[in-house]
Amino acid sequence: MSGTAFLRSPPFPGVAPAVAAVSRSGADGAGHVSDEVLNAIAGARVGGAFWGQRHGGFRVIVRAGVAGIIDHVPAAEIAVVGRTNGAVRGTQLTGTVDPWALMDGAQSVHAPEDDELAIVAGLMNVPVHGVDGGLIPPERLREAARRAVATACYRNCFTGDPAGVAEVVFQLSEWRRQLDANRGIAAATGMAWWKREAMRRFLWDGMRSPPFLSPRNALRRAAREKGGVAYWPSRVPATFVGEAQAQGVAVAKVEDGFLRSKGLGAALTPPGSVVIDHSGIYYDARGPSDLETLLATHDFAPALIERARRLRSAIRASGVTKYGLEAGGMPDLPAGRRTVLVVGQVEDDLSVQQGGAGVAGNLALLERARQAEPDAYILYRPHPDVQAGLRRGHLTDATVLEFADIVDTGAPLMALVQAVDDVHVLSSLTGFEALLRDRPVTVHGMPFYAGWGLTRDLAQPNGRRGRQLTIDQLVAAALILYPYYLDPVTRLPCGPEIMVERMAGGSKPPISWLIRLRMMQGKIQRFMTLSAERFHG
Repeated sequence: MSGTAFLRSPPFPGVAPAVAAVSRSGADGAGHVSDEVLNAIAGARVGGAFWGQRHGGFRVIVRAGVAGIIDHVPAAEIAVVGRTNGAVRGTQLTGTVDPWALMDGAQSVHAPEDDELAIVAGLMNVPVHGVDGGLIPPERLREAARRAVATACYRNCFTGDPAGVAEVVFQLSEWRRQLDANRGIAAATGMAWWKREAMRRFLWDGMRSPPFLSPRNALRRAAREKGGVAYWPSRVPATFVGEAQAQGVAVAKVEDGFLRSKGLGAALTPPGSVVIDHSGIYYDARGPSDLETLLATHDFAPALIERARRLRSAIRASGVTKYGLEAGGMPDLPAGRRTVLVVGQVEDDLSVQQGGAGVAGNLALLERARQAEPDAYILYRPHPDVQAGLRRGHLTDATVLEFADIVDTGAPLMALVQAVDDVHVLSSLTGFEALLRDRPVTVHGMPFYAGWGLTRDLAQPNGRRGRQLTIDQLVAAALILYPYYLDPVTRLPCGPEIMVERMAGGSKPPISWLIRLRMMQGKIQRFMTLSAERFHG
């Protein structure tokens, strides 16, 4: 479906062009194109091969085959775009080239007025000379841009439905934002092999995906290419960041996002969402992160806040959570008594170690919750990975019941969150999901959503936080601006709205033999743990 339309999709690896296409040329066309749309295109820098190689610093841009280059301009300041049969005066640029990057610093362009170089130059107010060498009036260039956009029809690549031009410009701008953020990542390391297919898509920059290398080789390649390394923090040596700093290599931490997928990472379900953080990571409260900086400084536009409000409503209506829906029954809660849900975590998880504000683990959390809520009816909810026997943090029922009134392992978590009077967490994402549903949350650690006036915080204040936010500002940063998403149906980068819709509809990656093996391993570990408890009384 993709053709030569000015507004078109990048050639996403592993995705058929007909699936990824947002446009088709030579059809009925989109009709009138407003100045507002043209301004949005220029602001987003989309149209043409915006994902292509970036070249800049040229004073004059020439489409190959067009005469009229100014003789007194040094050849080093001229870029000739496309293939030529004869000698080239200037630097010849072949292959896929980002026309928007070419215009940065350019003083003139030589191309036919309906050429993409001329259209982009006109939208960026760069003078354009036609095939006869004459200056093309700016209004004619703008009309050429209007025609280029209007003579195509558009589609939503996720649903296949017809789409408006503004919708397509927005989608292309979202893709550009992700591709631009991936520029400069020269290598990746610490990625489990079963995640790599998804990570290639998440880290693609428009031209390539970084190779997956050992930590040492990743640093060597990045230093050689003057780029950075994307890495999974729990799967590299403790010395990795120090070695990167010593070599002058920038690093970016990669972790699961908050709307992950239907399935657990411990069960080897590939992520449907990740975050790529260049200054820290969201769960490490010991230092800043890209998310914390967004929350502390971003100017949330009204349109973004409205988008966040709609997204939060969709999440609530669909019942989507990070861990999916449980099928168990709800426990009986005592009438007339304050009820508190305490949410356990994986004790060796980095979010506990680096965002727990010194609280050691699940037993310490339970003790603190009982101290804070001496008269409450406390329900303890173990983490699903721990309950499945896959991760550390198990507490015997006898130990739990010293501080809690009941252990719950199967009730629908969000229904339970909405049924109790308060939710106590250390750094669990359940606290964030409770906030999405306007529930009171007491925080014993320092997760990313604490310190903004939305939670009762029992840890020492974080000096970098303190700005008062609304829940929709929190959602805008944490679910829209910060993560990347991958549509499980088309395998295209998508927004959180598509991910929520797919999760609500049951879409998920297929269960491989390895995932089934991992699930069986968890059941065996769980059986051995419970057997040991019974043996020791």
